[in-house]
This record gives sequence, structure tokens and C-alpha cells, in this order.
Amino acid sequence: MEVRPSADGDPLSDILTLAGSRCAVSGRLAAGGDWALRFPPPGMIKFIAIMTGNVWLAVDGIDEPRHLDTGDVIMLAAERPFRLGSDLALPAEDGADAFAAAAGDPTKGDRVTVGNGAEFLAVGGHVTLDPTRGHLLRDVLPPLIHVRSGAPEAPAMRWLLEQLGAELAGGRPGTMLVAGQLAQMLFVQIIRAHLATSGPLGHGWTGALRDPRLAPALRLMHGDPGRPWQLGELARASGMSRTAFAVRFKAAAGVGPLTYLLNWRMRLAERELCCDTTPVSAIALSLGYQSESAFSNAFKRTFGMAPSLYRNRYATTGPSARRSGLRGGAHDDLVDVDIGRLVDGESDGTGDGVRRDPKRVA
Repeated sequence: MEVRPSADGDPLSDILTLAGSRCAVSGRLAAGGDWALRFPPPGMIKFIAIMTGNVWLAVDGIDEPRHLDTGDVIMLAAERPFRLGSDLALPAEDGADAFAAAAGDPTKGDRVTVGNGAEFLAVGGHVTLDPTRGHLLRDVLPPLIHVRSGAPEAPAMRWLLEQLGAELAGGRPGTMLVAGQLAQMLFVQIIRAHLATSGPLGHGWTGALRDPRLAPALRLMHGDPGRPWQLGELARASGMSRTAFAVRFKAAAGVGPLTYLLNWRMRLAERELCCDTTPVSAIALSLGYQSESAFSNAFKRTFGMAPSLYRNRYATTGPSARRSGLRGGAHDDLVDVDIGRLVDGESDGTGDGVRRDPKRVA
């Protein structure tokens, strides 16, 4: 099967891989003097790294412009117009037209020069995501992430920016491939910086991943998603009672821990159905289900159709046939834990068709 959980239970790597994140460097902007450019909403997640100089950034829908200095990196996750310039009060030229003109001029390559081009240099790139599973990442990102040059992640990012700048300036064979790999590492550093922020992240896997008390349980679920995890096991790994763990997990992630596990299993199943020929029965077994029918029922509750039909539709019409998300959204409480019953020890989320070892009592 194509999808394999990370051996050491690394949830961030798992999610970024499943979301199909791929980075590429799209162009460079050199500027000097008084200037301003406007850009249409990017069709993909956009990142901009400030190599030298400083610039003002204004994003539609965000009240305050941001001042970006050398070493700062920003990521735009929302499709909103934005402006860059030395002075945002100046009339802005069309940045998209400038880059389109540069692309058609072999003497310019991917570099646009505004004014004297001697005071400012930025490298831009984009992140493409899988058309179906990309929302796992896109839905939890804010419109703008600004990682300053003084952030804890700054040393690693400075090294990446230095390597990226040298690679783009050198013009050696394989430059775009190497630049893309460096951009991928820069993207991960941006996500790490976002997870480390002191500000609110909202519900979702980002909230759970940032909580150090929940991290051991997340690593267990991602390291072996097919194991019949009991709520008590996950709670003990996190050093909490079942009730306290379930309440804390839901407060951070928006769903209870066993719902999170179910949703993650369904995402792994979806990828395998779309990208592999593994029999449905084998997928069910790998994800811990007692029978193909139990797995099929769980999959149908999530995606609204049986796994065999889902695979056939994808094979016939491609990605357009795939559903855009879990029924009711990624935070849907499909089989969530009843906290009141947990106090009495009556339930920990069983009854979902996942095989369980009766000797392993939570």
C-alpha cells in the first residue's frame, strides 16, 4: 500500500505528506527607489522570503500592513490580493504582468526588476496541495503567517535562505530541483514556527500537535494507526486520566481522540483507494478493522459511499470525483467519546468495528 505511517509516529510529517505538499520557487523580485506592486489572489499557498532590504506588505482583509525585514519569511494561505512596496501609498503597478513579461524574456529569466533594483531582493514560491486531501493543511492555516528573522526557527531559515540564494545565483544544472527541495524545507520551518507561536491556533490537528501533553498520544496513533488503541492507553501515555485526556484532546483538536483516530484512518484509506490497487479487505485489515464490512460501513459514514464505489469513481473520472472533505467537515464528531459515560467506565469509543484485544483493558 502506498501510504505508510511514519515509523516514529511523526504527525506533522504524516499530515504534510498526506496533504501532498510540494514546493517550487516561482520567481525573484529586485527593487530600489520608490515602488509598489499589486498582485491578484494567488491560486496556491504563496511564500515570500526577504533576502536583502525591507518592504511593506498589505494583504486584503488584514487591517495592518506588515513591515518585512531581511531574513523575514511570510506565507499567504488565503486567496486574497496583496501589495508589496517601499511605500504602499504609491500607485501600484501590476506585479503579475511584470512577472509574465519577465517569463517571456530569456535575458530576465525568473527575475523582475523594479526601479534601480539595488536595494531589495525577495524570492517567491508556491506550495501545491493534493486536490482532495490538501484541505487537511489549508483549512487550519491563517491567511498570513509572518516568521520574523529573530524567531527561534531563524537560524535554520537563514541557512536555507543562504543556500537558496546561492543556488539561484549560480545557474548550475539542476538548480530548480535543488531550489525546490530547499523551498520544501523552508515551508516545513514556516509550519513549525506557526505551531510554536504563542497565539491561538483554533481547533484542529494544529492545536493538538502544539500541546506537549497530547504529543505522546498523537505519536502513538500516527505510528500505528491500525492498532486497536483504547482510550485508557492513550491517556496513560499522556500522563492523564481518561476523562481529563478526552476533555483536553477535544478542547485542542475539536474532536475526541478516538474520533481523531477514526478520521485519520479514513484519510489513509482514501489515499490508498485513489492511488493503489490494494484490495479493500487488505486496507481494512491494515487499519485495524475486524472485517471488510465494518470498514466499509465506517468509510461510507465518512464519505457517503462505499470504498469500492469511491475507487471506481476515481478510476473513471479522476480527482474531480473525489470528495473534498469528511462529511460535515474535518471536525465532525462521528463517533465521539461520551465524557459522562467515561466516568462510569461504560464506554471508550468501541463499537466502530475495529478489532480490540479483550486483555488490554483501558
